[in-house]
Amino acid sequence: MGQKIVLITGGSSGIGKSVGIYLKARGYKVYGTTRNLKNHNEFKDFELLELDVRNINSISKAIETIKTREGRIDVLVNNAGVGITGPIEETPNEEIQNAFETNFYGPLNMMKAVLPLMRGQKEGIIINITSIAGKMGLPYRGIYSATKGALDLATEAMRLETKGFGIELATLAPGDFATNIASGRYHAPILESSPYQKPYQKTLDLINSHVDEAGDPIAVARQVYKIINSSSPHVHYSVGSFMQKFSIRLKKILPSKVYENLLRNHYKL
Repeated sequence: MGQKIVLITGGSSGIGKSVGIYLKARGYKVYGTTRNLKNHNEFKDFELLELDVRNINSISKAIETIKTREGRIDVLVNNAGVGITGPIEETPNEEIQNAFETNFYGPLNMMKAVLPLMRGQKEGIIINITSIAGKMGLPYRGIYSATKGALDLATEAMRLETKGFGIELATLAPGDFATNIASGRYHAPILESSPYQKPYQKTLDLINSHVDEAGDPIAVARQVYKIINSSSPHVHYSVGSFMQKFSIRLKKILPSKVYENLLRNHYKL
């Protein structure tokens, strides 16, 4: 078999760009995607295709382009996503819907689009970039947690459904990394009249400080490379600081009220 073909959604910056550069340097043919190709005329790291994961026609067009050129797609990295913060009660429904359209329905649509091709190849791997925040319901990030948690469970189910076709599925949950997700994140406005004003502001400040101190997304790229080259990938992986990864284990072993109190103390709620 020749050069492996990799498709990375949200490949023009952040984690997606880091993954693409890392894999290209190791001999993979990489296609990244971006919603607005005209905004990236100077991008030279690997080829970008225009694709909006919320749009079925856009997905079909990009997949057909790669299929025509390469005849196959060996790896799909579902990385495109949006951040969203705010009290759930005060978060506009249209913003909640957009978060689910991008973070959950988008990856599902991408998987539906590549599965027939991978099934015909009798092999392929799909890596869904979720989040450590999707392993627990975090205050003022509840919608984001819900979108990523939903993708976690859908991946578990689809992994079982597609195992017999020679296709592997896995999730990779990053913690905080230095990307531009914060600048593009939707923030529900902090309202002076809101009962959530003070705790939401404190939580937002804490979230932003974590982003400022975040690690290099090359760590995510290394983990993607390891998953691709594993002979038998696990269903769930995580990458981040020790405490971020340890928080997942704590939730599994601690009584729910004890874990809830840990979160309340962390966020000073």
